[in-house]
Amino acid sequence: MLNYDFMRIALVMAVLIGLTAPAVGTFIVQRKLSLLGDGIGHIALTGIGLGLLTSTSPVLGALLVSVLGAVAIEILRARSRSGADVALALLFYGGLAGGVILTNANGGSGANLQSYLFGSITSVTTTDLYVVAGLAAAVLGIIALFGRELFLLCQDEEVARAAGLPVRFLSVLIAATAAVTVVISMRAIGLLLVSALMIVPVAAAQQLARGFRATMLAAMATGVLSAVAGLAGSFQYDLPPGPSIVLLALAVFVAAVAGGTLVRRRRARPGTSGENVPTGARTRVNAEAEVPGG
Repeated sequence: MLNYDFMRIALVMAVLIGLTAPAVGTFIVQRKLSLLGDGIGHIALTGIGLGLLTSTSPVLGALLVSVLGAVAIEILRARSRSGADVALALLFYGGLAGGVILTNANGGSGANLQSYLFGSITSVTTTDLYVVAGLAAAVLGIIALFGRELFLLCQDEEVARAAGLPVRFLSVLIAATAAVTVVISMRAIGLLLVSALMIVPVAAAQQLARGFRATMLAAMATGVLSAVAGLAGSFQYDLPPGPSIVLLALAVFVAAVAGGTLVRRRRARPGTSGENVPTGARTRVNAEAEVPGG
């Protein structure tokens, strides 16, 4: 497949998305906001419809509306008595309805949204790749710069506030980073499936890895493996790339669940090495493993 220029571009895109989506997803899962990607994906539809209606870039429209929607979700989550799930639902359905209405107002139909809903990684151009690479670098840079603060926030918001961290800023930062990740991934995976690549690799990594940093690295490795192998499989068997990538990630999760069960049973057997480690030392090791860079 590397004999074709568009497949080489798609391969680089798959690697970038495979790294970025699970990295952001690790924080989202830790904060128990696994549906945030889905909510932002539906909000992005309004931005795409707005871009089509104004004859501007649908990607730029999706980026702008997604970031604003993510900030709105965080504000509603913090101030509303209904909580995060209701805030997500309100913007979830509002974004979907707005996207369809704006697309129809432009004289289009549901077919216009097909490549954005389910992805079309093989139609990505070199210019698209440069944009995605820049946004992916920005997302990974934010994670590297604020990793410790974001980790503490995701572990316990009250502890982070007591430690003097800017909780509101960090919360908005996570939401905005998730929005950028959704826009990065929508051309490859599709808005309806992008949340899977943010969550499933993390869920698979949690079955085997111990510690936050190890989980993130394992999730990123799983994301790259799923994206590259799914792309190759879709080329070989003439399948849609987005669903192929997601199904492969789910297969890795199933394998990780089985492997994790075997590992835990082995550790639970009498006479294993874990039994000979003093409780205090084992607790100290686990605590150090939880801190990124610890």
